[in-house]
Amino acid sequence: MNDFVAGLTRWLIRAVLLAAGLVLFLSLLAAALVLALVWGLRAGWARLTGQPVVPWTMRMDPRTGWSTVYRSGARWTGPRADPGGAAAAPEPPRRGGVLPGAGEVTDVQPRDL
Repeated sequence: MNDFVAGLTRWLIRAVLLAAGLVLFLSLLAAALVLALVWGLRAGWARLTGQPVVPWTMRMDPRTGWSTVYRSGARWTGPRADPGGAAAAPEPPRRGGVLPGAGEVTDVQPRDL
């Protein structure tokens, strides 16, 4: 009896996995067919109206990635030292000031700095 139940369970799991794979395959096939249908309708409409059939393209300029990385490196590099020896004093960070809207707060007690 155990062999029968084990065999039945194995076949049931195989059938479920086969059905899941079939559903996945059919859903991907349906998505591809819908995409092909939309592309065909778009191309047909362009020909019907006398416009050129423009392919779908991914508009990407490889220079934008380089310039983004190149520009972002500027904030991580410090100012260069003056070769004459007289380096300008760095500006203190803009911290410790009064926040905007701090005068409207009424439920706290201000403390001395």
